[in-house]
Amino acid sequence: MRLKRARVQNYRSVRDSGWFDIEEDKTILVGSNEAGKTALLQALQQIRRPDGVHGFNPLRDYPRSSYNDVTTGKVDPEKTVAAQAEFALDADDLALLPAGYEDAVYCRSVTLGNRHTHWLDGGSPPPRWGTATAKEFSRMAAHADRQADVENAKPSDALAALTKSYSVDEELSADALADLRKWLDDILPLVDEENAKEDERHTRLTTLTGYSVARKAALEALAERLPVFVLFSNYFRVKPSIHLGHLAQRLSSGVLDDDQYDYGNQCLLKLLGFEAQQLSTLGAAPEPAAHDTAGLTKYKEQLDKRSYNLNAASVRLTDEIRGVWNPRVERDEADRLRVQADGQYLKVVVEDDLGVEIELDQRSEGFQWLVSFFVVFFAEAMDKHENAILLLDEPGLSLHGLKQRDFRETISRLAESNQTLYTTHSPFLVGPDELDLVRVVEMTDRKIGTQVHTTVTAGDAASLLPLQEALGYDLAQSLFTQQRNLVLEGLTDYWYLEATSELLRQANEGGLHNKIALMPADGASKVVYFATILHANHLKVAALLDSDAAGDAAAQQETLVHQLGNRRILRTKDAYSGAAKRPEIEDLLRETLIVVAREDLGWDVADVAAAQPGRPIVDVFAAEIAEFSKYKLAKAYIRWTREHEASELTAAEKADWLKLIELINRSLK
Repeated sequence: MRLKRARVQNYRSVRDSGWFDIEEDKTILVGSNEAGKTALLQALQQIRRPDGVHGFNPLRDYPRSSYNDVTTGKVDPEKTVAAQAEFALDADDLALLPAGYEDAVYCRSVTLGNRHTHWLDGGSPPPRWGTATAKEFSRMAAHADRQADVENAKPSDALAALTKSYSVDEELSADALADLRKWLDDILPLVDEENAKEDERHTRLTTLTGYSVARKAALEALAERLPVFVLFSNYFRVKPSIHLGHLAQRLSSGVLDDDQYDYGNQCLLKLLGFEAQQLSTLGAAPEPAAHDTAGLTKYKEQLDKRSYNLNAASVRLTDEIRGVWNPRVERDEADRLRVQADGQYLKVVVEDDLGVEIELDQRSEGFQWLVSFFVVFFAEAMDKHENAILLLDEPGLSLHGLKQRDFRETISRLAESNQTLYTTHSPFLVGPDELDLVRVVEMTDRKIGTQVHTTVTAGDAASLLPLQEALGYDLAQSLFTQQRNLVLEGLTDYWYLEATSELLRQANEGGLHNKIALMPADGASKVVYFATILHANHLKVAALLDSDAAGDAAAQQETLVHQLGNRRILRTKDAYSGAAKRPEIEDLLRETLIVVAREDLGWDVADVAAAQPGRPIVDVFAAEIAEFSKYKLAKAYIRWTREHEASELTAAEKADWLKLIELINRSLK
């Protein structure tokens, strides 16, 4: 089961976020301070919160400026929805559902009064008391009448009494279905076993009346499979030295540290497979006498078990931390993390390449945070949070920018088994190839509240800063380091070219030269500036322009022609074989995008596109779809390429793209 989309309402700064899509692996929420990113994660956690996490409190959580609506009774917290979610079902989920539910979506909501509701969207509709159903029951009743004792009430009379209030095509309620099911059970002894036709009719009607029972059972089964939403809003720290006896006393008495260190310490012990009292008792126990062979054996086994578990945890933590902290350092030179037991103390120390051991709290803030994160995550993932949905609030703030970039890869790895949403201000936690995973969170007006944009757009420029910086950093890294550079009109061109090239490469049918850097220029008119700067630094440069009016204007700029020459000014029409008069890059994927838009976004323009083959497909979408967005379409295509193969492109599309990529590679040879 995967979270497909979500919506938050009536929670703190969020009056209505609107529905926003969630990616299958990881989704990135960016936005300025006070935009409401943390509030979104806090509300989403209530869809299914972990044990021990408090629910909503209307006094604290309903938008404060409107709280009088609660006190006056205008708003009922029990009926006020705060968070909603839709989940796509996998094969194991669908196996729990009746036939006809292959396209069903599991939906769940929670109110400010912590009342949960769930339902299935799609699938077989509830049966209706239509003409066909009524006739089937009448025939069943007639058969039962013929078999019944004439001295008793006729089954048809009982049926008539049940259904006298039913209107034609009325949707049958759960109570009505239960009554009809009981009537069928009552007449079962009257069904002639030798009459296969009537026996099948009874079975068919029994299945029909069991609809609500089967649906309810399926919902209950899906509710059990619902992932837990785990919010890491405050990364609990692991102490470098834990007094086991004192911790055991605090745990047994229920009096824990206010600084929340005890939670991190409990996670460390869970990771090791011990209770605090176990290790404390072992550390305090005197060694048995020399003549006590059985006692010595048991004592040694306990010490060995402790040693092996401590060593295994140390190795696992060291491997994970190395992958982020110093991934390019040789193993023998990298720091090692050691968890040691010494009497009543459990210590976490770091051994450097010289063999010197120092306590964890003497290392940098970023290193301590990273150790604590992995301890808490591994410990929780082993227990009830396995296959949970992770909600990470500003992860890695204390890490250096380049460490954050490495930690981004760690999040991607975690997201393979735990669907992940995280908020960030850092450009290093947004990869240049991950802009399709970004949701922009902004609050431009407190009366409107927090809103989530599913396209890379926002009214507040500060909200887009991490994206701009991410692109800027990537551009700065590649601007003067790659000898071969292809300048594109915009971000969606970058996505189409990168995704399709990778699709063809995976099929061993070609692909862009791996040393060509792709640079979106944010519009055809800006292509010349990028090309001029790169050319001035004696680098190879080509430009790919659409064959529309803007592309024509850019291609004819004297500066661009002078800098690049005609051979390196590429146009989409150079590779396009279709009928569109002024093809854009989307037209090279015309048929596939029509299918993707219909299946993923619900935009059906197939008939119009077929009737107007000479019209660019983007123009068709823009005219027919009110909410059309080039970003949404491109992102849907990227998702499609992750689940499909190059062979699923049309023959013409594949040929056009192979030709375009060959032109690009040749121009930058």
